Amino acid sequence: MKFIGILLVTLVMAAAVCAQRPRAIATSTPTDAAKAAPAPAPQTMKAKYEGGVFGYRKTMEGTLSFDDTNQRLLFRKDQKELFFIPYNAVTSAFADTQKRRPTAATVASNIPYFGFPLGFIKKKVRYLTLQYSDPDTRVAGITSFRLDNKDLVESAVFTLANKAGLVPRGEIYVRKRDDAEAKKTTP
Repeated sequence: MKFIGILLVTLVMAAAVCAQRPRAIATSTPTDAAKAAPAPAPQTMKAKYEGGVFGYRKTMEGTLSFDDTNQRLLFRKDQKELFFIPYNAVTSAFADTQKRRPTAATVASNIPYFGFPLGFIKKKVRYLTLQYSDPDTRVAGITSFRLDNKDLVESAVFTLANKAGLVPRGEIYVRKRDDAEAKKTTP
């Protein structure tokens, strides 16, 4: 019995010593700068507008296009131009993910006994989220567009950031203020 106690104490101390030893840093982990750039986004993609642009309060499905000729991000519904955000008005762009419960899972979760586990079903929803400040109209806001998948959102964010002249800051892209603008806001 005494032997088992000594063995147990020895094992615990050996585990503590191994846990405290310094570990080498893996050199193969990519940093923000070393990440591979996503593929370029398609010129036009299906999107669901979620709100945030002045005058367009309802969510709606349509297409989102990079209109390079006019330097703007354009939203269309039924081939009709509804609104646009100029590239130079975009102040930040990032990918956003939210977990939502599908309607069928919500309904099924109300079935006694059988529906309980169905209430835990959630689906990831991917968004292209933009903050903008239009110098021509002096309108500013935040808007989001729901896109089909993670790869499409990442490529849309990257493509828009390049077209709008945004720089990466962690997981988002932002517009740096120029010196004249910074002097206006400092006392």
